[in-house]
Amino acid sequence: MSNDQPTSGEPPEDDPFLKKPQGSQGPQGPQEPPGPQGPQEPPEPQGPPSGSPYDSAPPPPPYDPGPYGGGGPYGGADPLAGMPPLGEPGKRILARLIDFLIISIPLYLISLPWGGAVEVSNDNTSNNGVGNVFSQTYSGHQLLWSLIGLVVYVAYDTYFTHKDGRTIGKRLLKLRVAMLNDGRVPDTGAAFLRAVVLWLPALLCCPCLWWLINIVLMFTDKPYRQGLHDKSAKTVVVQTN
Repeated sequence: MSNDQPTSGEPPEDDPFLKKPQGSQGPQGPQEPPGPQGPQEPPEPQGPPSGSPYDSAPPPPPYDPGPYGGGGPYGGADPLAGMPPLGEPGKRILARLIDFLIISIPLYLISLPWGGAVEVSNDNTSNNGVGNVFSQTYSGHQLLWSLIGLVVYVAYDTYFTHKDGRTIGKRLLKLRVAMLNDGRVPDTGAAFLRAVVLWLPALLCCPCLWWLINIVLMFTDKPYRQGLHDKSAKTVVVQTN
């Protein structure tokens, strides 16, 4: 067994000053042997190369709308890097339809003893069919059931989205809601906001127009296929195994 000791002044292999920061170009060259005047002091750590993760520039914000235009002001990486592929629009629409039926059918059956949840009163002051279509108004009875439905839909979406990012429809179609900035399951606040923005206009204001806008965005929004409810909660829908 040799008793040779390392040459005086030669730093050990695990010397932190010899490790170049991530993103640097290749290993360092051989070190100069210490001169006759005694051991040299360890070299000072060199500054990181421009553009490395060690730069002093501020990091990109967790959710930066800049990538919609091809990159944020900080040149940050795509938030979806390392995440599963985005969910296909067709699967998302089918999953939403399944969730809608899961809630609406039992809700309608429960409402039957009180006259049903769907009731539209026509103002027959117009003499043509087109006039009748535009003169339809919601009755107080239907408004009440719409409010009840709103509470149920929002509670359903909030619970399952916060639980694991998957409603029953999304689970069947192998989809999941994820936070755009890090891919985690949305917290209660984000899940609630997403549900309210989706269902409040859909049930109380402009259902046809609201669904149309969100469906179009699923196909056309770049690069994350976000509906308005996704944009408000800063979420995306991704595929699962």
